Amino acid sequence: MRNLKTKTIGGGAVVAILAGALALGGASSANAGVTGCSAPGGKQEAGAVIGGLLGGVIGNKVGGRHATGETIAGAALGAAAGSAIGCEAQKTRAQNAGTYTQGGYRLSRAISPASYRRIGDAFVAESGVNLRAAPTTNSNRVGRLQAGQRFEALAQVRGSEWILVGQDGVGIGYVRGDLVHPVGHRYAAY
Repeated sequence: MRNLKTKTIGGGAVVAILAGALALGGASSANAGVTGCSAPGGKQEAGAVIGGLLGGVIGNKVGGRHATGETIAGAALGAAAGSAIGCEAQKTRAQNAGTYTQGGYRLSRAISPASYRRIGDAFVAESGVNLRAAPTTNSNRVGRLQAGQRFEALAQVRGSEWILVGQDGVGIGYVRGDLVHPVGHRYAAY
């Protein structure tokens, strides 16, 4: 009896591995999200493989005598869950890769820190304006806002008219305050 149980568990593991491979292969060839993460990296695929294997083993254990269907279903669900978790890890890593924290603000490595007074409102560019690496017109250009473009105004640089422009909570450049205004206001003094 003991050999029979060992063969069943071994066979279940083989079915789990094959089901995980099928779940991963079928989803990636159909681009159903297992490899379609918007952030670069390999964490999503690794999560899908690990999730598929674990889900297949759990499905096999739950399945009892006729565990093939449960093994395949567990592998598919595990691959999907692992894929989602891996994608979120990729996004977090990509978001934090080119940033540093200074004075309570996350800043792009392309810009210099300054002393800030928090704003945290939506602003709009009055015309096309350059984003600068530091709060001065002599600094490098790091981007551009188009006329009418809305953006996050994270903070004002203390003692100046410069605004820290944010994207998803990360400071990405500076713009002169006289070239932008809060959304809903025609003109604002900053």
